[in-house]
Amino acid sequence: MKNVETKREREKRVASQMIALYCRKQHGNRRSLCAECAELDSYARQRSDKCPFMETKTFCSNCKVHCYEPAMLEKIRKVMRFSGPRMIFSHPVTAVRHVIETKKEKKRLEKEL
Repeated sequence: MKNVETKREREKRVASQMIALYCRKQHGNRRSLCAECAELDSYARQRSDKCPFMETKTFCSNCKVHCYEPAMLEKIRKVMRFSGPRMIFSHPVTAVRHVIETKKEKKRLEKEL
């Protein structure tokens, strides 16, 4: 299994890419994130840094425990719903890897039940 820190950094990178894509398309910011998106990015990175389940989970969406505050959870879900399908155009390797890992994780979780 991959090093937990490597996994953590990749999760943070993917979340940041998705937030940046969302901000660029929804808020028109090309060079940097708007204040709201920067706050969400910082929050997502902080949550990932403190995640005690990083060794066994793939992504937050597959986690049994949602550690986000309700308002931030809604914001990140909105970002993910928007950016997820569009990632194939801006970050195709990341998008394909994400789909494959998510499918593997869902199968693993189904076997545990």
